[in-house]
Amino acid sequence: MKIVTSPREMQKILKTMAPPSVGFVPTMGALHEGHLSLVKNSREHNLVTAVSIFVNPTQFNSPEDLEKYPQTLEQDQKLLEEANVDFLFLPNATGMYQDQFNYSVVEKENNAILCGSSRPGHFSGVLTVVLKLLQIIQPTRAYFGEKDFQQVTLVRGMVDAFFIPTEIVTVSTQRDEAGLALSSRNRRLSGDGIKKAQTFANILKTAPSIQWAADELKANDIEIDYLEDRWGRRFAAVSIENVRLIDNVPL
Repeated sequence: MKIVTSPREMQKILKTMAPPSVGFVPTMGALHEGHLSLVKNSREHNLVTAVSIFVNPTQFNSPEDLEKYPQTLEQDQKLLEEANVDFLFLPNATGMYQDQFNYSVVEKENNAILCGSSRPGHFSGVLTVVLKLLQIIQPTRAYFGEKDFQQVTLVRGMVDAFFIPTEIVTVSTQRDEAGLALSSRNRRLSGDGIKKAQTFANILKTAPSIQWAADELKANDIEIDYLEDRWGRRFAAVSIENVRLIDNVPL
């Protein structure tokens, strides 16, 4: 696995190689089986697979949340090497934001609901960094987890709007044995917090109605950010031990 830190160098290497197909998995690190399922899909359908690890500062609303985001780079590198990834793109904020975030991507409709309603500017940061990454890697296919359904919807819309020749592939959410969606943020939960998060996932999956789900979450002392049905799915964001978790399930 070759590690590249410079956006220009990464762009130049792949352009010089000109492989017939490149799969790309953008991540913020603290990797788990969910990320590895994306890598596996990319390896199966592309000649070259690139993964990025970049904790993107522009998508965080809270400096404290950014500071606490788990970073396990040494372990991540080992996992990616074992998964036979070809390139690890490891930029820093200075390299990615030479313009000081003066240029950004803004979506005007779906950006303002669900996560966007409680995290103003979050998806502008997400879309901007994804656009930059797609321009650098120029992949044939880019892989995203279904857990971030709203994000994938916005990214797919951006790719269509700007005629970017990358196929956006969605991979099913990976869950633990109790049904909790795997997430890097789960690392910040205590044992009791994990059990409560598993209860959250079970309520979301089994609730016959939004009101029933809301009542059950409150009864289990789980703080609700939002709980909505959209696009044939049920979406929720909750706070457990001051850790924000999101999930969605088909109706």
